[in-house]
Amino acid sequence: MTVLWINLFLVFMFAIFGRYAAVVHEGNTFPVNIKPNKLLVLVSLLSIVLVSGLRSNIGDTYFYMHSYNINQYTWDSVKIQHDIGFGILQMFLKNYISEDPQVLIFTTALLTNVLIVSVLYKYSRMIELSLYVYITGGLFLVSMNGIRQLLAAAIIFTATKFLIDGNWLKYFTIVIIASFFHQSALILLPIYFLVRSKAWSKSTVVLIIFALIIVVGFNQFISLLFTAIEDTQYGHYQDFAEGGANILRVAVELVPIVIAYLGRDKLREIFPDSDVIVNLAMLGLVFMLISTQNWIFARFSIYFSLYQLILISWIIKVFKKKDRKIIYLGIVSCYFLYYFYENVISLNILYESDYLSW
Repeated sequence: MTVLWINLFLVFMFAIFGRYAAVVHEGNTFPVNIKPNKLLVLVSLLSIVLVSGLRSNIGDTYFYMHSYNINQYTWDSVKIQHDIGFGILQMFLKNYISEDPQVLIFTTALLTNVLIVSVLYKYSRMIELSLYVYITGGLFLVSMNGIRQLLAAAIIFTATKFLIDGNWLKYFTIVIIASFFHQSALILLPIYFLVRSKAWSKSTVVLIIFALIIVVGFNQFISLLFTAIEDTQYGHYQDFAEGGANILRVAVELVPIVIAYLGRDKLREIFPDSDVIVNLAMLGLVFMLISTQNWIFARFSIYFSLYQLILISWIIKVFKKKDRKIIYLGIVSCYFLYYFYENVISLNILYESDYLSW
């Protein structure tokens, strides 16, 4: 964990210095016309990429590396894979770059985190808070476990502008590209029509009621779902029996949304297109709520948790100026405690690397 703690410190400190060294862009550069210092944010990104890309364990890392070692990638073998994009990436890396599996881990870490940080740089009001929550909220750790899905989510994350602007053609194109890395990304196609409505409208109420109905009648719902997907690559999930997600995880997703609701008028004033971000974060909460019955549904929330990183950087501004420091420190403290609980007490994460040691 020492490397992970050092990474958290470096990322947060360089990002906060980057915001204090920000420059104001003249003209209409909405949504954020105050841009952090690019060099300092780049240092934060470098730390994230190195720690993630040079790891040798955590989650499915070992299995990805083992698969890369033993498989020979050809067009014939790649074409029969479900996620052909990831197969092409592995084929290119192994046949033209290196047979060392660390190359695969580093490349996916680089692509995933560069895409995520570039979007946060554009839309986050407080870049250091977004990056801090990215790590302490657990999504950074997930990126070292669900490698393909986080890469797909990061690709879709870059389509945020098209989603906000209503450019469905470009948005759908990016989602389809992402689905070549993880087919579950296709769930974001119908989501386009749902999240572009006004936040806290009747559709929001329907969404929450729908989630509660699923939780209450979960056994019937899960039976119907697995019948529908039994002949797909996700059919084996019906044998998944690791229980539900921790209710504390639901609370972590819930608090920023509650604050966004209480300060919804102020939020729309300072961030006019926040409705889309709020709706996406709300969907993340819905899937996390359902995942309390079966943890596998938490995987769907991955696609929406990235938008909460944007939301949490804006909710500070809905409070009165005299209260903002207290709220800021409260968020930092609570997420730090959650990070300690999840990584040290609950999961007992041990970071290993052939290149980084402490």
